[in-house]
Amino acid sequence: MAARKTSAKATSQPNVSAEELTAYYRDMLLIRRFEEKAGQLYGMGLIGGFCHLYIGQEAVVVGLEAAASEGDKRITSYRDHGHMLACGMDPNGVMAELTGREGGYSKGKGGSMHMFSKEKHFYGGHGIVGAQVPLGAGLAFADKYKGTDRVTFTYFGDGAANQGQVYETFNMAALWQLPVIFVIENNQYAMGTAQKRSTSTPDLHTRGEAFGIPGEAVDGMDVLAVKAAGDKAVKHCRSGKGPYILEIKTYRYRGHSMSDPAKYRTREEVQKMREERDAIEHVREMLLQGGHATEDDLKAIDKEIKAIVNASADFARESPEPALDELWTDIYADAETA
Repeated sequence: MAARKTSAKATSQPNVSAEELTAYYRDMLLIRRFEEKAGQLYGMGLIGGFCHLYIGQEAVVVGLEAAASEGDKRITSYRDHGHMLACGMDPNGVMAELTGREGGYSKGKGGSMHMFSKEKHFYGGHGIVGAQVPLGAGLAFADKYKGTDRVTFTYFGDGAANQGQVYETFNMAALWQLPVIFVIENNQYAMGTAQKRSTSTPDLHTRGEAFGIPGEAVDGMDVLAVKAAGDKAVKHCRSGKGPYILEIKTYRYRGHSMSDPAKYRTREEVQKMREERDAIEHVREMLLQGGHATEDDLKAIDKEIKAIVNASADFARESPEPALDELWTDIYADAETA
C-alpha cells in the first residue's frame, strides 16, 4: 500500500481506543482485499455481468456501520460488496453469489447487484440508479409506523443525487419525519462524468434545504470523521427529528465497473489520492504512531484477512451452480417468514 504523506490529522492522536482503531483497520482491509480478489476472479471469467468495486471508499461504510445499532437497516446501489461485508455478511456467501453459485446469498440468482440478508437487515443491492432511495424511505416508514427507534441508512451516489425520485422521497421523508439517513457517497465521477460537469452546485448536502432536511459534508477518506458524522445523524433520527443528509466525499480508485477504462481522469490523479488520502493507510499510521500496533502486528492482520478472502474464493469455486428448478423459488415472499 502506498505511503500516505504526513499531515497534522495523521500525526494528532484521536480520541478513540486502540481496539476501535484496529477494528476499523481490519474491516476496511477486509473490504479492500475482498474487492481485489473479486477483480481477479472477474478477470478470470469466474464472475459475469456487472461488477462494481468499492476500492477507495471503504471508510464510508465502515464509519457508518460503527455508528449503527442492532436492528438498523441499510440499502444501497450496485456498488454494494463493501456494505455487505461491513454489516457482517459472510464473505463466503458474498463471493459465492458474485460467481453465481448455489452457496450465495441469493442462491446464485442475483449476482453482484442483487444480494440480501434479512438477518443483517441488508436490503440490497439495486441496479436502477436512485431506485433504492424511495425504498429506503419505505423501510424507515415501517419503523416509524411500528414505533421502533430504528434508523435506515439509504446510500446513493453523486450521480443518483440528480434523480427526480430522490426529491420526491426527500419531500415524503420530511413530511412524515421518517428516521432515514440519506448517505450521498460522492466519489466525484458518478458513472464517468465529473461532478462539476453534471451538477449545478458542489454542495450536495444542501439538496434537502427546501424540505427542511439538515445536512453536512464529511471527509469520506477519514473513517473517524465518518463515524462522528454518523453518530450525529443517528442521534438526530432516533430523537424523532426526521431525516438527515450526509454527503460523504470519497474517491474510488477503479473505474465505474470492471468494464470501465476510466479515461475521464488521469492516472496521476488516482495515484495522488492513493498516496496522500488513502483511508486505510491513514488508520495504519495512527496505529503505528500511537504505539497501538507494530509493523509485524499489521502484517499478521493482513495475512489473516487474505486467508479469509482466499477461503471465500475457494468456497465460491467449490459451490455448485444452482439447479434449474431454483428459478422457480423465492418468486414471492413466504407469508410465514416475510
